[in-house]
Amino acid sequence: MREIVLVYLDRSGGLQKFVHDCKKYNDSKQSYAVYRFIISINPSDIAELDATLGNYILHNPIQAAQIFQSVCFIAIKTLSLIEQLQTEAQISILLKPTHLPPLPSYVLSLSAFPFNYTSQRFYMSEGIAIAMGTVTKYTQGARFLCAEETCPFSEGRFRYIRVHMPGATESATVRNDFVCSLCSSPLQEDMKFRVLGDKQIVEMIDAKVLNALKGYSSDKSYFRIQTFTVFLR
Repeated sequence: MREIVLVYLDRSGGLQKFVHDCKKYNDSKQSYAVYRFIISINPSDIAELDATLGNYILHNPIQAAQIFQSVCFIAIKTLSLIEQLQTEAQISILLKPTHLPPLPSYVLSLSAFPFNYTSQRFYMSEGIAIAMGTVTKYTQGARFLCAEETCPFSEGRFRYIRVHMPGATESATVRNDFVCSLCSSPLQEDMKFRVLGDKQIVEMIDAKVLNALKGYSSDKSYFRIQTFTVFLR
């Protein structure tokens, strides 16, 4: 699959964009614990190259991102794109599909039963934004060091890296109860390596509410309209 990923990135122009993004990181004087890359993907093109990889991206995007992560790490090391990069864990890949298959199973509808959205795959959802919060900061990545000075993990390499994953809470990335796997001492965050990003909370409602607002009659004796919350990161 790594070979197919490299072929696709080369043909789609994604590799050139990736090299350009690496140059911006390499030229920056700021120190990063995590290097974040957004890679646009066309599921149809990938499926034509390799059906297994295309299906994997659509249904297991988090695991598929790890394949892209491995390819990007090898490319950085082979081409010496980011001198400061030490470990593969420092790379965060966000796969951004250009579209999804026009099939009902890829549409997220919170007004339809039963709710069977247990997988962490890509879905499409349409709605009306009725409220938007202010843009705030969240932690995309952080570096931790062992608090025990005699421990080898108290300095040096990027041994403990926390990266925000889709669907995770803030406490999954940064909190004060992480412990060292070597000596069981508490871990302390190295604040100068914290990577911040923007997030915004949007309150949405299903687009079908428009029919009710237009006064269309319904055969049902009652119905309920409920909003849902979307986190934009």
